[in-house]
Amino acid sequence: AVVRLGEFQLLDRRQLPSVCSSRRRSAVKALHAEDRKRNDSIVPSAATLSSSAEVFGKVNNPREDFEKLAQELEHASPLEIMDKALEIFGDEIAIAFSGAEDVALIEYARLTGRPFRVFSLDTGRLNPETYKFFDQVEKRYGIRIEYMFPNSSEVQALVRSKGLFSFYEDGHQECCSIRKVKPLKRALKGLRAWITGQRKDQSPGTRSEIPVVQVDPVFEGLDGGIGSLVKWNPVANVNGNDIWSFLRTMDVPVNSLHSRGYVSIGCEPCTRPILPGQQEREGRWWWEDAEAKECGLHKGNVTNSIIGINGNAAAAALHTNGGEGPDLFETQNVVRLSRQGIENLLKLKEGGGRREPWLVVLYAPWCQFCQAMEGSYLEVGRELVGRGVKVGKFRADGEEKGFAQKELQLGSYPTLLFFPKHSARPIKYPSEKRDVASLMAFVKAL
Repeated sequence: AVVRLGEFQLLDRRQLPSVCSSRRRSAVKALHAEDRKRNDSIVPSAATLSSSAEVFGKVNNPREDFEKLAQELEHASPLEIMDKALEIFGDEIAIAFSGAEDVALIEYARLTGRPFRVFSLDTGRLNPETYKFFDQVEKRYGIRIEYMFPNSSEVQALVRSKGLFSFYEDGHQECCSIRKVKPLKRALKGLRAWITGQRKDQSPGTRSEIPVVQVDPVFEGLDGGIGSLVKWNPVANVNGNDIWSFLRTMDVPVNSLHSRGYVSIGCEPCTRPILPGQQEREGRWWWEDAEAKECGLHKGNVTNSIIGINGNAAAAALHTNGGEGPDLFETQNVVRLSRQGIENLLKLKEGGGRREPWLVVLYAPWCQFCQAMEGSYLEVGRELVGRGVKVGKFRADGEEKGFAQKELQLGSYPTLLFFPKHSARPIKYPSEKRDVASLMAFVKAL
């Protein structure tokens, strides 16, 4: 019998091959798997995946094995992918739940009829609505979420040395490393596989090549070493609208923040609602580049486009150890401004104004967000040739950082300023979108 739920088709169970029977079992058992049997009344068909028994019967090259399985599952439904993941890894796999639409993963796991585990990273800075949502999910599914917390000593040291909101000034990576990445590493060291809610359509330039299953390229599992952990992304090929259609169809609880314009939900200080037409992750770390909305949990899936519009790999390596390297925005259409030059721009000339308006980027060559906008800024420089607007750059790190923060409204790199002809104070570009169309719209509006 076939039951249709929107575009999702659930079929009666067919026999699946037994795989990985020789795996060493983890000492950590599923928290809600006691005496629970698989419910075979609602499960996906996997008859077309029978070759997986042969794939996992040999483990000479796990990466090739899972690449082959990813090809087999490329057009499978999320339910089929979830069922295969739970079948293969049992209680040595867990769902990573973030408190947003990841509840779809839990619903798919429930529909397989198999026992499953769920863990979440409690950073200590989540919205109250997110904590209430966690409680709703536990009660709805009869589970206990396995929470992972940051190291209190590391959090204490960061806050004491840099304050509660240092990420607004020097980027979110350090805070995310302490509150999210390190706790994740601890969680994954007790597993052989994990399940995420990554989708290809979530973020421009960073998640477009996510496979449905892979050997995790970054994190380590129970046996240690790169290659010891498998990562499953059952909804990689599903778009956001279909996820929400599924959630509504199954009438599952959702975070109440979604009804207030929040789409991608993280920590309270770093998450805000988005406007119509914005990419869903633009509400995360909005003061940083729109194409770099990652905290490090999925850095192994970040595509090369995050490095820069022109794929400048050399530029990406500039700040590996704080060293120098090639400068950015090197073109005859972009004027390099010295400290004296930028101070002159801050002063209105005699006669009531500047001779011509300027667009200026405050940057640091090692900053990945500056690197990421290099191509678009160079294109803007070409677009404005002969239009009466000068385009410049001012290196605002090192000894110039204090001056730029005090006099030029520098908050984070890059900062873009427009100096009108008849205004004493420059106008700061307020958006995190740094594509050519957005930058040109800003210039034309002024």
